[in-house]
Amino acid sequence: MVPVSATDDLSPADLPRPDRAAELRAALLAADFTADGLLDLLGAPAYAALARSETVPAERATRWPPGGAPPALATLTRLFLLQHAVPRAHAEAVLPLAACLADGWLRQDGDAVRAVVDVRPYGGPAGQDWWIVSDLGCAVGGAAGARRAAAAAGTADAAGAADAAGADLVLGVGGASTTLAGLTVPLDGGRVLDLGTGSGIQALHAGARADSVTATDVNPRALACARLTLALSGAPAADLRAGSLYEPVAGERYDLIVSNPPFVISPGARLTYRDGGMAGDELCRTLVRGAADHLADGGYCQLLANWQHVEDEDWRERVADWVPPGCDAWIVQREVQDVTQYAELWLRDAGDHAEEAGGTPMRAQRAMGDYAARYDAWLDAFAATRTTAVGFGWITLRRTGAAEPAVTVEDWPHPVEQPLGDAVAEHFARQDFLRRTDDAALLATTFRLADDVVQEQVGRPGEEDPEHVVLRRQRGMRRATRADTVAAGFAGACDGTLPAGVILDAVAQVLGEDPAVLRERTPGVVRLLVEQGFLAPAPPGGAG
Repeated sequence: MVPVSATDDLSPADLPRPDRAAELRAALLAADFTADGLLDLLGAPAYAALARSETVPAERATRWPPGGAPPALATLTRLFLLQHAVPRAHAEAVLPLAACLADGWLRQDGDAVRAVVDVRPYGGPAGQDWWIVSDLGCAVGGAAGARRAAAAAGTADAAGAADAAGADLVLGVGGASTTLAGLTVPLDGGRVLDLGTGSGIQALHAGARADSVTATDVNPRALACARLTLALSGAPAADLRAGSLYEPVAGERYDLIVSNPPFVISPGARLTYRDGGMAGDELCRTLVRGAADHLADGGYCQLLANWQHVEDEDWRERVADWVPPGCDAWIVQREVQDVTQYAELWLRDAGDHAEEAGGTPMRAQRAMGDYAARYDAWLDAFAATRTTAVGFGWITLRRTGAAEPAVTVEDWPHPVEQPLGDAVAEHFARQDFLRRTDDAALLATTFRLADDVVQEQVGRPGEEDPEHVVLRRQRGMRRATRADTVAAGFAGACDGTLPAGVILDAVAQVLGEDPAVLRERTPGVVRLLVEQGFLAPAPPGGAG
């Protein structure tokens, strides 16, 4: 374990120092270099394009006639987001330029200055103005983005420069980062571990609600960027530690562990930010299996992961087997790619395709040869392990100590409503309720139908009775479930005033069924409606 929160020993020389970050933050705020300010300047289409690493719309929005001084916000956008050299006088008008040059945020380029790092405005969940610090070109794109940034900066051999730095590149905010931040259960205090912190976005979120945050990474450059992110955003400092997986926190327990790990299933370990250096999906399995030893009672571990779909194996059983004893789990597969799609995605991320390589025709031809060889190596690795596809999704564990943990594994490619942190916590609370409630107690419980549930009737036009009824939630996971007449009638009557058994007796009377028979066969239906969040135990005092 190497703590680095109070030392500069592991700070790379080519990254800024955080000493006067407060001065820079004040200048950024004064210029409205914030998420909201950018949206106003660029407009929604250009703002969204920038999040996809498409810069042309932002270039157009920040052009300024020669001879005039551009607005401060346009100058900062071109400097930090588009990575252009800007005239020294323009930078001096909006930034504490001497401090920025001395501390390494900017570098001199003739009569202009350039950014040393990408500084990207980011809006916090409670309206905070934050900034994420990452390597140039890596705010959204991976190594391919760094290669483009090197080319834009005029590096003679952009491909070589990017490849040389590639192993230690630090990414900024991408879709995976924001997905995990939206999934994270809300804490009121407690200890948080951000494992594999990268640019520090999860530590930034955690610091807004936790008593203490420990952030680890195998890449010292990432720890330096995380420290810059926290300092520039005015967030509490984290306990930063260098090391792999759980090694830096041996013997320690946390109320929440979050991780966006290097989960890419690749035939080699070229890029630290994505390649974990273990065979197949072993890194993700290791993280999940080891979580229980580092969770406090009731603590959560939440991470993003890839997993292999192996020929003649059920992926659900395979991933469920990762869950350690004493932990409930909720595993959600959001996307599946066949092995060719997967290889192409990550080869482009690395900038291996000729389109990304740039340069002379000879260099492009050589790049195509390298691309084909690397593509072939990925397919060889998948064939050797009988992998047919790769799944991507979320894994949440909760340490309960239960003798019979509740493990839910599901394929859910449908749209969801972020943030989902509250929905995740509610899912595990429902598991606790169902585990301690037998059928007799279930029928004695008073339930409320969730406020966002609507009923849809499905059938052919003109028919008097529907073929079936669908109950659909409009928030969170936006689940839908088919319901028969009994289930629909029962759910509709759950307003927090009558116990479930009494409602079932009334439904039986309306339908002309035996109440005892209905009571015996319906608890399974009620449990499913509770498990999926359509029904929740009513608070004491009933509906009012």
